[in-house]
Amino acid sequence: MQTSLNGRHALVCGASQGIGRACAEALAAQGASVTMLARNADALEAVRGGLPGEAHHCLPCDLSDWNEAASTVQAHIDAHGPVHILVHNSGGPKAGPAIEATPEDMLAGLTPHVLGGQALVRVVVPGMRSEGYGRIINIVSTSVVMPIKGLGVSNVVRGAINNWMRILASELGPDGITVNNILPGYVGTERLSSLMAGRAQRDGSSAAEVEAAWKSTIPAGRFAEPSEIGNVCAFLASPAAAYVSGVNLPVDGARLAAM
Repeated sequence: MQTSLNGRHALVCGASQGIGRACAEALAAQGASVTMLARNADALEAVRGGLPGEAHHCLPCDLSDWNEAASTVQAHIDAHGPVHILVHNSGGPKAGPAIEATPEDMLAGLTPHVLGGQALVRVVVPGMRSEGYGRIINIVSTSVVMPIKGLGVSNVVRGAINNWMRILASELGPDGITVNNILPGYVGTERLSSLMAGRAQRDGSSAAEVEAAWKSTIPAGRFAEPSEIGNVCAFLASPAAAYVSGVNLPVDGARLAAM
């Protein structure tokens, strides 16, 4: 099975921590040159120092400023060559019921995920076409399949990305470019800890009680390690996954299957 990414250039968004960092590490382990994008320059440099291989780069910028992010990525491509793999990953919108979200809250959620994603795709696709190799991988959520209580804005945003992915997979398929969504379940990251603390505060319980309740819904009986999402990302980025496109792939310990 051909999983080597030698000679491939990957752009990983949100790579300073959590799932984004795990994706960068997994792609680098398979031989890719990884360009990492996130807001925190120091955190990106720390991640780069631990990646295997060479020719890795950091791009400090914010997907919420999608125009500036696209310009920054275009300049990087002009200097270092086409991007073959785009991992579109951004921090989730703030929690809370949808009815309590203002239009500004909705826009703040949609901007980095949908507008930022579209801006980056338009920058990287020409190079993918010219190279005859392209992988677009969105890190989304199981809320694509089943909305998650208390994450109103996030559920709306993830639903938009779902349809966006399907359209792109259809439009870019003739170019040999695959487009897929990874749907992580509960993953042991700082974001998950924050969500558990917020849920505990709203429900008048403890974070430990929330953790136990959430784990009880997972047949695997545990939260995922970020590396387990990164490994799936590396597979979808590889030549072995050339015929996998337009897919929402849950990586959730069978949580969705048990619902």
